[in-house]
Amino acid sequence: MSQAGWRLFTSESVTEGHPDKICDAISDSILDALLAQDPASRVAVETLVTTGQVHVAGEVTTKAYADIPHIVREKILDIGYDSSSKGFDGNSCGVNIAIGAQSPDIAQGVDTAYESRVDGLLDDIDKQGAGDQGLMFGFATRDTPELMPLPISLAHRLSRRLTEVRKTGVLPYLRPDGKTQVTIEYDGDKAVRVDTVVVSTQHAADIDLDNLLAPTSARPWSSPCCRARRRTGWTCRTSGSWSTRPESSSSAARWATPG
Repeated sequence: MSQAGWRLFTSESVTEGHPDKICDAISDSILDALLAQDPASRVAVETLVTTGQVHVAGEVTTKAYADIPHIVREKILDIGYDSSSKGFDGNSCGVNIAIGAQSPDIAQGVDTAYESRVDGLLDDIDKQGAGDQGLMFGFATRDTPELMPLPISLAHRLSRRLTEVRKTGVLPYLRPDGKTQVTIEYDGDKAVRVDTVVVSTQHAADIDLDNLLAPTSARPWSSPCCRARRRTGWTCRTSGSWSTRPESSSSAARWATPG
């Protein structure tokens, strides 16, 4: 291995019960419900969750109707938060909605571009309006079949596997919240070794961690894509017991503007 090209790269992923992902799922579900009825919907919705509370706010222009409190509760229950013993309950949590109409100033910019309205330009491209601006970047890599970098690909697979073994009853003591982290050793651009794997997952309060740690280590990430060597570090319990959902809030926004 060339020392000049040696490096470690770390990525993390979270399960669907993590507060960030709960917000993602709720915002996505509201957006999907409105677009299903009115493809021309303009949606700017943000979700925040904290202990026992969900707040949904934003601006919407649409002809559709969506029962947003029902969508919120159904999504939380689908994720697996159906009891106060898990730290969150979709049946009884508070749901607060603060969604208004889109700003007329922004709406006119989306309806027709400023240049077209003021200068009278008739070209279809010149008529195209916009309600916001943004910058994105990214790349594809041959590290994995899905063309994603290996660290994030493995972290995502571990998170999906945690959810799978929880929902199918293979590891019934798992709870919805969890995080995974994978560190890959690279020589130049080539991935050569899994250096470290960290798994943190919410679990039932009445389990014996010492007795259950071994099967937890063996099952969720047993996959041909993740060949570890003897030097690989495995961490399954970073701070001991974790039986309640973290009392932290997170937010996620979803936008949709028809082109």
